[in-house]
Amino acid sequence: MSPLSASRRSVKILSSLAIVVPKLASIETAQALRAPHHSALRRCAGLLRSSRLFSTPSSKYPEYEMPSVTWGVVQGRREKLVSRVIVCDYLKGIGIIPDELENLELPSTVEVMRERVEFLQKLGLTVDDINEYPLMLGCSVRKNMIPVLGYLEKIGIQRPRLGEFVKNYPQVLHASVVVELAPVVKFLRGLDVEKQDIGYVLQKYPELLGFKLEGTMSTSVAYLVTIGVCPRDIGPMVTQYPYFLGMRVGTVIKPLVDYLVSLGLPKKIVARMLEKRAYILGYDLEETVKPNIDCLISFGVRRESLASVIAQYPQILGLPLKAKLSSQQYFFTLKLKIDPEGFAEVVEKMPQIVGLNQNVIMKPAEFLLGRGIPSEDVAKMIVKCPQLVALRVELMKNSYYFFKSDMGRPLKELVEFPEYFTYSLESRIKPRYQRLQSKGIRSSLNWFLNCSDHRFEERMQAQYIERDFEGPSFYIGGKLELPGGQIVSDEEVESDDEVLYRRTVSL
Repeated sequence: MSPLSASRRSVKILSSLAIVVPKLASIETAQALRAPHHSALRRCAGLLRSSRLFSTPSSKYPEYEMPSVTWGVVQGRREKLVSRVIVCDYLKGIGIIPDELENLELPSTVEVMRERVEFLQKLGLTVDDINEYPLMLGCSVRKNMIPVLGYLEKIGIQRPRLGEFVKNYPQVLHASVVVELAPVVKFLRGLDVEKQDIGYVLQKYPELLGFKLEGTMSTSVAYLVTIGVCPRDIGPMVTQYPYFLGMRVGTVIKPLVDYLVSLGLPKKIVARMLEKRAYILGYDLEETVKPNIDCLISFGVRRESLASVIAQYPQILGLPLKAKLSSQQYFFTLKLKIDPEGFAEVVEKMPQIVGLNQNVIMKPAEFLLGRGIPSEDVAKMIVKCPQLVALRVELMKNSYYFFKSDMGRPLKELVEFPEYFTYSLESRIKPRYQRLQSKGIRSSLNWFLNCSDHRFEERMQAQYIERDFEGPSFYIGGKLELPGGQIVSDEEVESDDEVLYRRTVSL
């Protein structure tokens, strides 16, 4: 055979091999994917090395990419594809759906992925929890999970609760402790949230860890301070109801505050309400608050009394009010013989009645009926002083027996002044009655009970008995009308707001 023919034959053989070997490689690779993981990797790697012997030096795509920062393993494009298929097969085998991991860099071996899955399961997460947010499988155990969880435990989240925390907010595993988590904790401490309460706050609202400091959190706090909320009370408000830090001022907080002010509540009282009950900010204005106000009006509550009702019982803004009012109104009509107009008056004076258990209401009423007071008079007493239905019967008995045995007064006086039962027998009724006896004075129950200690002493030293006056009453705008028809001056408006709040809310 001549050298020329031998050379031509060699070229033909090489050309044939260049066509056949890649095909064999693809067939063997497919078979390898069905084999056990380790043998599949070895066989695929060998075939890919063989195929590279006949590849052209100038390729459209680079054969090797930059080393992975996360995994530290240098892999070619084809090896990555094979490894990814094997890892996804492992995840499918344990019930995890890897569809959302398509654009996520995955570890190169099943062992690394198994380590992550088992770590999450030891925290308490189930396969279903992982399927809710499979992107958590892209986090390294040593570089992401352990540092984050260690920091969360350091700031007060107990280790047994870490799994629940991750389940509620799995995005935390992607966060940087220094860049994202620590600044949020520092911000909360700056709002006067106690150090021991940080973990509690974050467990209630873990999404705080994903907020930007210069965004919603700062603006919501700034607005509340401008309407009169004391800066020192922001911390306790966050501890009680941290969700307001994620509320937008323009669309959530300000419209609610403006609406309450439009009902006649001074801003200062709204601020005091929010300091004590920050969860009011969570009531939906259009879906809950406005319908409840309309409901109160439909049941006979006067519009000018709405401010007083809300100040006394702010929770009424968020209750399923229509059902409760319907039930209580029917009960008052059927059992207590109080008509709808009387029921509306009761709600104005004591709005807590809408949530009071009917068995509790009946006990004081039955006690009064058992003392021989007609049902019509009992109804009048409850309308005049709704606090009667919230009193303990044992205390009412003691006061009643003192009224009958020591004072010897007719039941008519109790009907005219049912507030008698709301005063302490030992600290007010007995001492003041004994002072009257020593002075030889006989007066109405209202005259010697419904006044301050200082005013009572002035009455004891006076040479005459003045007529009875009603106590202070609330009017829209926040001013107080005092006994004798006097109106407080404009200079005292702010202090009157405080007095009103203490009288109505601190019950």
